[in-house]
Amino acid sequence: MGSGLAISRESQEVLVAQLSRPPDNSFTKEMCQELSSVLAAPPEGARVLRLRGQPGVFCRGRDRSRDGLEGARATVAALTSVNRSLLESRLVTVAEVDGEAAGFGVGLAALCDVTVASDRSRFWFPEVTHGLAPALVLSWLPQVVGRRQAFWLTATGAPLDASAARALGLVNRVCSPERLEEVASEMVGSLLRHPAAVHAEIKRDLRDFQDPSGTVAKMAADRLLLGALSQPPAEE
Repeated sequence: MGSGLAISRESQEVLVAQLSRPPDNSFTKEMCQELSSVLAAPPEGARVLRLRGQPGVFCRGRDRSRDGLEGARATVAALTSVNRSLLESRLVTVAEVDGEAAGFGVGLAALCDVTVASDRSRFWFPEVTHGLAPALVLSWLPQVVGRRQAFWLTATGAPLDASAARALGLVNRVCSPERLEEVASEMVGSLLRHPAAVHAEIKRDLRDFQDPSGTVAKMAADRLLLGALSQPPAEE
């Protein structure tokens, strides 16, 4: 795929989604659509999706180019679809974070079912520097780190190192960059020893008990669209 996202099959049960859109691995709506598509309709036999960036950069956020009202709507819809698909997919998703994760990139890592980070990784929300309240982030972040931490992180853009991110619940395990793939593979192996149907049921219950009506996600998408339309065009 030429969009910056390559999806391949590591084995019958394991898929790999590789981000490759240097220098930032910023997500376009096309990348969102591709990821959402495989999450919604995975190939037969697939149980796990491993999501990884490039050495030193996981994902620094979403693409900020502007193309009018309809383009903004399409982008917000695509971003929202990824968040929803990560929660609804029958695949167990494993994020392998090495280096920088910002904004939507933190969301990708945190909304995966399992997240492993290298000890040189850092996580932050730069939206405040663009004059934005990160509505999509705020639809899930307080449930992970608590209201006070969610306010501080999004109000200041203060970065978290990998150990702090783990302490707050954004990350499951931290290791050296050299061991990242190995540790993630060990965790994938642990998952594959248990029934896929049980994992799907756990994911369903976590999602439904969190926001059974889906109104929070819709409200967040509406507010993100309003914020995006109020911003000046991004500098090239």
